[in-house]
Amino acid sequence: MDARKNLSTVFSRAPAGLEAPLVRVEVHLGTGLPAFGLVGLPEAVVRESRERVRAALVTAGYEFPQRRITVNLSPADLPKEGGRFDLPIAVGILAADHKINARLLKQREFYGELSLGGALRETRKLLPALIAGAKRGSEIILPAANSLEASLVSGKLRLMNNLDEVVAALGGRAAPRPAALAPLPAPDPDQSAASDFETIGALKAIADIADIAEIRGQYAAKRALEIAAAGDHGLLMIGPPGAGKTLLAQRLPGLLPPLSEQEFLEVASLESAAGRRPSIGGRRPFRSPQHTASMAALIGGGAMRPGELSLAHLGVLFLDEFPEFPRNALEALREPMESGMVSVARLKQTCEFPARFQLVAAMNPCPCGYAGDVRGRCHCTAEQIARYRSRISGPLVDRIDIHIELSALPVQDLMTDAPQSAETSATVAQRVAAARELQLQRQGKLNSRLTPVEVARICAVAREPRALLATAIARLGLSARAYHRVLKVARTCADLGGAPEIRTLDVAEAVKLRALDQPKC
Repeated sequence: MDARKNLSTVFSRAPAGLEAPLVRVEVHLGTGLPAFGLVGLPEAVVRESRERVRAALVTAGYEFPQRRITVNLSPADLPKEGGRFDLPIAVGILAADHKINARLLKQREFYGELSLGGALRETRKLLPALIAGAKRGSEIILPAANSLEASLVSGKLRLMNNLDEVVAALGGRAAPRPAALAPLPAPDPDQSAASDFETIGALKAIADIADIAEIRGQYAAKRALEIAAAGDHGLLMIGPPGAGKTLLAQRLPGLLPPLSEQEFLEVASLESAAGRRPSIGGRRPFRSPQHTASMAALIGGGAMRPGELSLAHLGVLFLDEFPEFPRNALEALREPMESGMVSVARLKQTCEFPARFQLVAAMNPCPCGYAGDVRGRCHCTAEQIARYRSRISGPLVDRIDIHIELSALPVQDLMTDAPQSAETSATVAQRVAAARELQLQRQGKLNSRLTPVEVARICAVAREPRALLATAIARLGLSARAYHRVLKVARTCADLGGAPEIRTLDVAEAVKLRALDQPKC
């Protein structure tokens, strides 16, 4: 007997961050005592597929081969995880047993976890594989429960509910399904796939309900928020408890333009790689991890999942209680803030994730939060304040473009109704969108992403504003990096005002947004 007649190859893809390397699922039916061997660096969930596939084939009415079955997941040195290989293994067994035509498998890719009754369950981390498969030109067979991911990809995708439908699509004869087995219930679209990261910082759906007009007072902070939105600048807010730092941060997504089609696909791919069901609506991500989050939770790791920095890609990363985060976690922000990328390295694998986020950080001025209070509520010593602020390194603060101090809101502002003339988020968003469009037309990128060479050309200033800037640098002791960042913020102020050149008032405003008064106790 020709052993090649009992060999089949099915194509699938393994999750590896945003990459989806092709995997050949090779199935061979040999002679000898019945056995089921699975090789190719499978993790625990993949090894358990032997029992799921066996039960699914039997309960679905197919005869399970009483042969020595060997399944090889190639390449052998690539880690395999998840239940996505259940369906390709089952299809490979049926093809090797001549129940379906093996020649029909060449231009197809298969994904899906099998229930014990042969139904196809929703599979996590599938979007990167669908994108890669569509680029290859493959016809992709996947569970109908993954219809959301399938709707984001243009290509030949076929949604299947169970193993019978897959066999019928491949020209095989579907087995009669036992009447005692009930079909799987449809997945709840409001329930996302479980993920470790959901406990650290869920995506906030607040942009539709949070309006900047609801915030009383804090006009300087609102202006700083508008400038940050227009130029994609980082923002550090320092103020006492209850001053409105969190409220301001939550309203930033409402000032930003919606994601483009390509940007939405990037964000959806990162969510899928993290084990989440991609969100819909086109709003930019808003991530707010707790201050107890570890460096791995922020940067990424574990099973090569993206962290909070990457989940905030093209959106906002809000770090409340900034000094309370672990020091090593904060220091890990420095490189991604410059490069827009995160590299996660493990023993057997290295993945890169995009992380072009807009950082918004909030902190109190001292441990008790009331430094400089006119009522004298703060009793922190200068040493305690210095120790508290030293939790954030100078190089990290230097990378944040805008620094503002907020004061407590006067009681009369709280007791009066909000003015009818207060600007809404929609009004501010129009100015932000116009300034961003001007930047993209002029230099092809937002002002915060300008290189030092581009700053010298695009952010050039005349004699009067240059003299003001030189005086400010000397008095504040700004670094070369801070000098460039002040120029970038000044360029954004000019763009919001529709000015072709940076004016003196733009430089003055940018310098004011960089100078922090020392707290008084």
